[in-house]
Amino acid sequence: MATLKRGTAYFSYLRSSARVLFSCKKPAVHRLGKWTNVLYTSIASLTAGSALCAVPFKQVDTLSHDSLIRRAASLVTDSSSTFLSQTTLALIDAITEYSKAVHTLIALQRRYLTSLGKLSPAEEDSIWQVILGQRAEVNDRHDECKRFESTWVSAVKMCETAAEAAYTSGAEHASITVRTNVQVALSQVEEAQKLSADADKKLAETKVMEIERVAKYAAAQNNHDEEEVPEAYLRED
Repeated sequence: MATLKRGTAYFSYLRSSARVLFSCKKPAVHRLGKWTNVLYTSIASLTAGSALCAVPFKQVDTLSHDSLIRRAASLVTDSSSTFLSQTTLALIDAITEYSKAVHTLIALQRRYLTSLGKLSPAEEDSIWQVILGQRAEVNDRHDECKRFESTWVSAVKMCETAAEAAYTSGAEHASITVRTNVQVALSQVEEAQKLSADADKKLAETKVMEIERVAKYAAAQNNHDEEEVPEAYLRED
């Protein structure tokens, strides 16, 4: 209480000092500096005194544990949805690039089958080098799909857990939102996987076609060689 009284006296002193300071019409420079120093000294003393006698204020806590838990659950669903969104985008992009690589490989193999028997050994070796390189590209893209798919599955599980936690904590809106996001992600990935499955099916068909045509071509070459042997033998006679 003594400190508070001293603070009140300092305020009164400051007000009276300010009146004297600003009531002067043309104060001298050294007098102005003097009064300024007095003001600074008084404010510093008052600040120190007030710090020592700070009166505690009782803060009214309007947030219950339930409301804080609901807020935390909403934050978890938001972050889980962001994680799901990023992994879904990455997986769909990876599946799309894989499908493109597969279709490119199919085109190369069909071009080779169409030109079978019409290429020189150098040309055939060249196109086979391209086909082998594209097969390596397909394998790399497939591995990338598997890697992103594993992360995406973890994101889906995280969202499902977050939705359940939000529902049990009373944050029904957050729970419904994240469940909706999961359904959208599942639908988008399913559509992308249909495209890659279709590409895989066409690639398998092309491989079967390749085996059949190469076998026919090899059989034709053998028959041709067998027919040429007697003729060459007869010419030697």
